[in-house]
Amino acid sequence: MRNSMPKSASNSSIQSHAAYRLPKRGSLFSYVLKNKWSYLMLLPGVLYFILFKYIPMWGVLIAFQNYQPFLGFLHSQWAGVEHFREFFSDSAFWQLFRNTAILAVYNIAFYFPLPILVALMLNEVRIAVFKRFVQTMIYIPHFVSWVVVIGMAYVFFTTEGGVINELIAKFGGQKVNFLVSADWFRTMIMSEVIWKDTGWGTIIFLAALAGVDPQLYEAARMDGAGRLRQIWHITLPAIRSTIVILLVLRLGHFLDNGFEQIFLSLNSMTREVGEVFETYVYRMGVQQGRFSFSTAVGLFKSVIGLILVVGANYCAKKLGEEGVY
Repeated sequence: MRNSMPKSASNSSIQSHAAYRLPKRGSLFSYVLKNKWSYLMLLPGVLYFILFKYIPMWGVLIAFQNYQPFLGFLHSQWAGVEHFREFFSDSAFWQLFRNTAILAVYNIAFYFPLPILVALMLNEVRIAVFKRFVQTMIYIPHFVSWVVVIGMAYVFFTTEGGVINELIAKFGGQKVNFLVSADWFRTMIMSEVIWKDTGWGTIIFLAALAGVDPQLYEAARMDGAGRLRQIWHITLPAIRSTIVILLVLRLGHFLDNGFEQIFLSLNSMTREVGEVFETYVYRMGVQQGRFSFSTAVGLFKSVIGLILVVGANYCAKKLGEEGVY
């Protein structure tokens, strides 16, 4: 059967497709010049990643050296994987890994679902003034520094006039020293994270919810679906890809528990359950001057994060989601 498309239409189609092809190598400069303002807007971001992300990556070389600041990268003695071997054979390794992993699992299990839940609740609010007021109130803690947050925790939970312990004593209970208790340390850490960042984490999910077609809800109401069924069958599937992408990115920081918060909360009574990779790197690298050893510990943590991101992204694509890349 002959093709019924006219030759002129076929030629115009070919020309239109050719117009969207990438420019040839010879015309690359003219192409960049033509779109100079777009590339100029791109320049700050590119410079940021080059200066603060890619160039500092050369610093991981000292993890394989006995680095001496006065000798520099090029003249310090090479040690191979000696620092990694020392770290893995140290009895502190498993304690650090356990403490870091437990806090990371708590973070994903208790903190990660809360911004989704709060965003779903805010999405159901129909009074605009009340909704904006609630959003403002739950966003504010994000801008409070960890120094202030830890100070507030001390004021509330100290046994010497703390509000919480005074209430416990008033109702006939015995005061609990939350701040130096190893049993309460992880609960305190997660409570502070939830209070500080839950509201801020709702922003992305609220933006995703704003893109849901209202006609889907109207059709569901006509079919007799209540609010819970609409959330389950319309709202959650609409933001599923956003949830998956954020979960993949969160897994990349699985072993990052926040240096400042942990460091300010640690004391001699809670170090056994609270010492994590970040505080250990600070103690070894800054306080004891073991730059190569601390860099090896940090590199190990980064490699674990990379493996988790690649694995989670692969699983997301296998389950039909877009993934991060």
